[in-house]
Amino acid sequence: MAAPHTPGPTTPSPPPLSISIGVLALQGGFSEHVQLLRRASTLLPSVSCHITEVRTAAALASCDALVIPGGESSAIALLAADGVAAAVRAFVRDDKKPTWGTCAGLVLLARQVEVAGERGEGALAALDVCVVRNAWGRQVQSFVRGVKLPFLGGGAAEFRGVFVRAPLVKEIVGLGEGEQRPAVEVLARLPPAEGEEGEGAIVAVRQGNVFATSFHPEYTPDTRVHVWWLRRLVQDVTERRRRGGDNI
Repeated sequence: MAAPHTPGPTTPSPPPLSISIGVLALQGGFSEHVQLLRRASTLLPSVSCHITEVRTAAALASCDALVIPGGESSAIALLAADGVAAAVRAFVRDDKKPTWGTCAGLVLLARQVEVAGERGEGALAALDVCVVRNAWGRQVQSFVRGVKLPFLGGGAAEFRGVFVRAPLVKEIVGLGEGEQRPAVEVLARLPPAEGEEGEGAIVAVRQGNVFATSFHPEYTPDTRVHVWWLRRLVQDVTERRRRGGDNI
């Protein structure tokens, strides 16, 4: 009689990838981003996402990625407090960690900012674009419009774009002599208004580790943009840790 089969030891499943995502919480729509990131993370069961509110350089130091939300123009002054500006600049530009800016976050990330026809240097200068601040006017000119986002995949339904005192990307700024960075990718445009010529206003861009949108995905219940960004973040963090560029 054959001896009963004894199963060998089972190989334990690897622990889920753990990622810490900071949301700059000085003012603006940070709580909405936190809520939507938490909802989006449930769609990635193999990843353990820790979403934290960032108010200090010390809190930022433990993050793998950062979201800079929209808000008032005073965000620039607040950002400079307690060394946060220098820490964010190093996080985005030197460490090249994934960073997403929405609305005012786009303004902070841009290399150049245009206000009333005058251009100046952006606070973080991490994204090689010139943005026009309050491009469609003030609060009363805010609007909601369907936006096609091809980066979400072919056949994706229009996204409900919420534009509140929104900036637009006026142009891509050329690199200076000796500068080497990835090219800026245009990810989405608003369709031209009736009677308007051209391709439509640029409302979403990406350059290397930086992603930015003119509109506020966090002001809708739609998690698609947050899920897309989280998936790219997982790829980036996995590759960074494989190279030994970060601690697990």
